[in-house]
Amino acid sequence: MSLSSIDAIFPLRIADISHHSGQIIETAGYIHHIRHLGGVTFVLLRDATGIVQIVTREPLSSPLKPETTVLVRAQVHQESRAPGGFELIRPRFTILSEPQMARPYDLTHPLEDTRLKFRLDFAPFMLRHPHWRKVFQMASQSVQAFRHALINARFVEIHTPKIVGTATESGAAVFPVQYYGKEAFLAQSPQFYKQILCGVFDRVYEVGPVFRAEPHDTVRHLSQYTSLDAEMAYIRDHHDVMRVLTIVIQEMVEAVSPHLDSSQRPWLPGEIPVISFREALSRLSQAFSCDLSHEKDLAPQHEGWLGRWALETFHSDFLYVEGYPLSKRPFYTHPNSDDPETSRSFDLLFRGQELVTGGQRLHRYDDYVSALTARHLNHARFDSYLMAFRYGMPPHGGFAIGLERFIARLLGIANIRDASLFPRDMTRLTP
Repeated sequence: MSLSSIDAIFPLRIADISHHSGQIIETAGYIHHIRHLGGVTFVLLRDATGIVQIVTREPLSSPLKPETTVLVRAQVHQESRAPGGFELIRPRFTILSEPQMARPYDLTHPLEDTRLKFRLDFAPFMLRHPHWRKVFQMASQSVQAFRHALINARFVEIHTPKIVGTATESGAAVFPVQYYGKEAFLAQSPQFYKQILCGVFDRVYEVGPVFRAEPHDTVRHLSQYTSLDAEMAYIRDHHDVMRVLTIVIQEMVEAVSPHLDSSQRPWLPGEIPVISFREALSRLSQAFSCDLSHEKDLAPQHEGWLGRWALETFHSDFLYVEGYPLSKRPFYTHPNSDDPETSRSFDLLFRGQELVTGGQRLHRYDDYVSALTARHLNHARFDSYLMAFRYGMPPHGGFAIGLERFIARLLGIANIRDASLFPRDMTRLTP
């Protein structure tokens, strides 16, 4: 069944009405606003694709309250003064459902005076606001672009377990779950499965939830977020992973740019600038007038400074930082051959905040045994994961993009909860 034949099953969407000038059409949506002027009634009808004005001189057979869902049969009429340059005339309304209580907020109003708690408490209603619909439509477009870029490169989409028996990211706390009397956790990432499946498909990707039980009540952290993961075999080093990621990011930005204000559009050069972790610390030490040379990671204020520096120096909102200390990266990270204290890993900063973590992984079984031993980790807990390496694995690497962080940085959203449909944090489990 083609897309057009699927569309034919439903009432005409508002975004498509303009193509039917002079025709009688059937559309549906919510009553957004009603006003009466000199014997004429103007009704704004809203669906997920837009708003259309309906004009009638006839009295309505029954009153229409805001948020009533209706089916409308009417004629499309070109009218330059109407929103979009057209309106619907001679309508016939069929009520599909009516609200049972008063609206907590007028959706025709801007959102400046709404607080985060109010938006989340009334999320099933507030998400109907055109502002929030636009935010999460951009999230959808970003994911579609992520998929499109990787499908074009013959990556295979995978779907991995979200209940696991072993923590995958040693630096992050886990959520234990009851699992038939056995110890189990919500998955912190699909990392192990991505690597195993590189031995099957060569190139894989996944879009799915990950869970982090980190006690951080900040505007940057969620306990559950959407991770856009990719893993690829037969790489030379982590720079190949960065090249793939750059193409993916370019396609994601290109997909949403037409819907952004000029001030929101990211500066994204053809090649994203790269700085080593050591050089970053050197520049930060000078900028902050203190010795940061022994730091093992970047603090938020350091990422922010690097973001501003990249924009001023390279006209780029994106910056790769590579060569993080091996001790601060997961055990499966490949060390630099010429400097074993550093790793073949990177972060991608977007407007001064970490957006992506990635790198080259170990691929030889003996190297995994050494890495687990060095970190005092029980080999038996990773037995099914290590099986792939016992039977041979190619050099491989990958990355993970945080979708909510991408949307928050893209749109200038201060609190990441506003980039999540139904955020989960230390205090919220509903709706």
